[in-house]
Amino acid sequence: MSTIAIIGGGNIGEALISGLLAADRDPQSIIATNRTRSRSEYLEKTYGIRTTDDNQAAADGADYIFLCVKPPQIVPLLGELSETIDQSGSSIVVSLASGVTTSAMEDALSAGSPVVRVMPNTPMLIGKGLSACAAGRFVTEDQMDAVSELLGAVGDVVVVGEDDMDVVSAVSGAGPAYYFLMTEALIEAGVQQGLKRDVATKLARSVAAGAGALLETSEDEPAKLRANISSPGGVTIAALRELEESGLRGAFFRAIEISAQRSAELGAPSTTSDGDH
Repeated sequence: MSTIAIIGGGNIGEALISGLLAADRDPQSIIATNRTRSRSEYLEKTYGIRTTDDNQAAADGADYIFLCVKPPQIVPLLGELSETIDQSGSSIVVSLASGVTTSAMEDALSAGSPVVRVMPNTPMLIGKGLSACAAGRFVTEDQMDAVSELLGAVGDVVVVGEDDMDVVSAVSGAGPAYYFLMTEALIEAGVQQGLKRDVATKLARSVAAGAGALLETSEDEPAKLRANISSPGGVTIAALRELEESGLRGAFFRAIEISAQRSAELGAPSTTSDGDH
């Protein structure tokens, strides 16, 4: 069985570990790195995997090296691992960080190194994520299929071009936050109209979960689903008119545009951001 190194055993790294084990991966085929011993002990006890605080030791001989660290750390980390990866000869490097392009990753490694850029989102923590993948120049079709299969353990996978990744980050990577904000606003609006907060919260959370499930399972487009509950002259259509006149659609256009721009900035060499979505 192939060996997998996960550099950075934080929330995203742990979600990947959990999904891989749920897909019957041998725990001993996975090694994760962490900066603190307590975190390593937690991962060892919870999942039965191997851990280390040495990134090079983890990467040595690994078939897949998943980089689950912040964007500004990716290129320096690849510089640290370059010789180890070169000696291995068969490692596929997979970055789960926003903004850092496949070309930037390739430049940090020896010529011909296969790299894959992935934009995950937080629902992967419960196995309902979406991982958008862009292959570097030296990734074969079989290698891309293998990476997609591994990522399928934590949700759906789509393969896109490198040029699409910043917009993907804005729509999918940051997307859950938009829905959380809308749910938060719906709760506050209900409270403002007199509902008790616990009741408003239960209603809004149920609406978000139910609407998401309907979107996932229905063959209808979102516009059709919306029309199905918008009776002429009814309460829903009145609310939708107010949202449209208040500029909700335009706000999303602008938000996605600025988020995509920010994603591109995160991959720039001069960035000093902490890398949050």
